[in-house]
Amino acid sequence: MSLSLSRINASAATLTKNRTEGSITPASGMCVTCVDGCIGMCEIGKSAYRGHEVIYPQPFGVITTAAEKSYPVDYSHLNIMGTAVGAHGIEADSDKAIFPAANLEVAFGHDKGLKFRYPWIIPGIGSTNIATNNWEGLAIGSALAGTGLTIGENVVGMDPEAVIKDGRVVDTVDLKRRVRLFKDHQRDGCGAIVCQANVEDTRLGVQEYAIEELGVECIELKWGQGAKNIGGEVKITSLKKAQMLYERGYVVLPNPTDSHVIKAFERGAFKEFERHSRIGMVSEESFARRVEELRKAGAKYLFLKTGAYRPADLARAVLFATKYKLDLLTVDGAGGGTGMSPWRMMNEWGVPPVELHSLLYQYAKRLAEKGHTIPALALAGGFTFEDQIFKGLALGAPFVKLIGMARAPIAAAMVGKTIGRTINDSQIPVYIERFGNTKDEIFVTASHLRKELGDKEFDKLPTGALGLYTYYERLAQGLRQLMCGSRKFSLEYISRDDLACLTREAADISGIPFVTELDREEAEEILNDGCASAAQPQSYEETPVSIKR
Repeated sequence: MSLSLSRINASAATLTKNRTEGSITPASGMCVTCVDGCIGMCEIGKSAYRGHEVIYPQPFGVITTAAEKSYPVDYSHLNIMGTAVGAHGIEADSDKAIFPAANLEVAFGHDKGLKFRYPWIIPGIGSTNIATNNWEGLAIGSALAGTGLTIGENVVGMDPEAVIKDGRVVDTVDLKRRVRLFKDHQRDGCGAIVCQANVEDTRLGVQEYAIEELGVECIELKWGQGAKNIGGEVKITSLKKAQMLYERGYVVLPNPTDSHVIKAFERGAFKEFERHSRIGMVSEESFARRVEELRKAGAKYLFLKTGAYRPADLARAVLFATKYKLDLLTVDGAGGGTGMSPWRMMNEWGVPPVELHSLLYQYAKRLAEKGHTIPALALAGGFTFEDQIFKGLALGAPFVKLIGMARAPIAAAMVGKTIGRTINDSQIPVYIERFGNTKDEIFVTASHLRKELGDKEFDKLPTGALGLYTYYERLAQGLRQLMCGSRKFSLEYISRDDLACLTREAADISGIPFVTELDREEAEEILNDGCASAAQPQSYEETPVSIKR
């Protein structure tokens, strides 16, 4: 009996559903009885009148999306192993080896000059509305927490106030705002703001501008992401903005300069234009040239982000990042997303996270065994909580230093922002009001942040930032507890030996032992040594039993 891994033809992401929700044909996702006269609630039906609009998750601009495909193996197929013996990174003393003592700080880069308080980063939040509308919370919260945040693709190109001369950016409001929000709240030099670029950004000279005018030290080359295997896309509801983007060199559909298209838009035949980015064309020659250009421009740290492409492309990414001495390589597994990736593409393309991350470990290990220095690695693709963070760090140890998360931090920032709005409107939901009716009462981290920052600075904090900071605080405490249970009190001691597989398939893919095969030799040695030193064993049948009644 085959088990379908995909949901087809109906999803909350596309605002579609089946008429016969209890009787669905597995292969097609269609209702078992498709009736003449149905108004078309399913994806096929909706496509009959809205066409290409139904390719994308909806409603655009107020959602983040991720695939709902159920992969054969995921991180839940791995369990974290604890031990009752010893401690790593701290004295094996019960009064000292307590979970608050676990150190979550990580330093990486060619000079170990990048220092994060927590081992995670937000990779590539770009020009989508969901990113723009929540950037204040994301930037300030990340800076206060001492972690990383990446400004994604197309931010300058989408900025109507950007000044572009001779095809190069000379001024931009949005990029400056994004950088300054982070830098103004950065503490003790911890964390980093990163500027990413795609084809259009590179042509506009966005990264050179960020380095020279905004003092950005971390620059990221982008090959792709886990959500899709094409360039970025957004919806545009303004004809004027669609025309501006067309003039700046973007692919805009339909053509906003065509007179017939303009008339159709004005009479309401369609309400949105699509803006698409071009796909990159990777070659070692062009990669090496761009790395050299950015170093000459003053980039202090260079990163590369790649997506869930086929294994040969992953091998290229690992080799190029190693050969050209990059500081971080982020590898994003299939199924995730923050913006507006085509829905079927998001579900049905690419290498899933456990498989991709396992291959990454194998490739990094092979190069390391040949004497190469591997850059710090970051894993991304659906991570949300501390157990998954631990598993990702362990699966890729000792090469993986960071976990990339986007949707979960955005969700935390959005919730924080929404709570702030309800406080201001005196309309706090009952579910929240039970904790209080001020941000000092509702956000559990408020008291220590107020103490650290002072009343004046704390009172200026947006609640979106409090939401992200508080979510991060929960992850940090949870991760410390897991590390304590595994007796690993600093991140560098986390190893693949801290994991076991619950399924044979997961063991085959990851190279992590099946749970009952873990410690087999050590267990046998313990038992053999114990038996050798023990007295002659007695048979249970010969042992007298005294029973008191």
